[in-house]
Amino acid sequence: MFCEKAVELIRELHRMGDGQLPAFNEDGIRQVLEEMKALYEQNQSDVNEAKTEGKSELIPSIKFRHSCLLRNQRCIAAYLYDRLLRIRALRWEYGSVLPTTIRFHMCAEEMEWFNQYKKSLATYMRSIGGEEGLDITQDMKPPKSLYIQVRCLKDHGEFEIDDGTVILLKKNSQHFLPRWKCEQLIRQGVLEHVIS
Repeated sequence: MFCEKAVELIRELHRMGDGQLPAFNEDGIRQVLEEMKALYEQNQSDVNEAKTEGKSELIPSIKFRHSCLLRNQRCIAAYLYDRLLRIRALRWEYGSVLPTTIRFHMCAEEMEWFNQYKKSLATYMRSIGGEEGLDITQDMKPPKSLYIQVRCLKDHGEFEIDDGTVILLKKNSQHFLPRWKCEQLIRQGVLEHVIS
């Protein structure tokens, strides 16, 4: 009973690699909170009994349950914080639109946090770099060349580059495009960098 469910939440995250987001374990969180409520209520009754009747033999069990409460609290905080760090990293990896498989693993509060983070990041990017702003999510690694060869993995439709040229992105078509215009589509799985 004591802290097992909370530790299991942490193990669940540890089993998943970095960059992966397991489904939000609402049932596990609820069970830990119920355990914390039971421990708190038991502590309250024992504290009252120890005060009124002077039973000092209850103090070790009160301290033990209090330590379990604190440990459960730390485990839940660590679980939620680690999930937020993973969601923040996903914003940088996939951009402002997450794939449905990842969104499916998020609870409503995490989606709300993601949307707020996305808005804050967009506001910051608009505030730097002059009139058009600066997209700091591009070129996460220094580019070796400004143009790259890409293959389209699925039909995407028309794609306009800076000089006004409109390119039709059809499945299995290959194009030589500016790296910074393609990077977001590569992360979303629309394009694939062809390395020759």
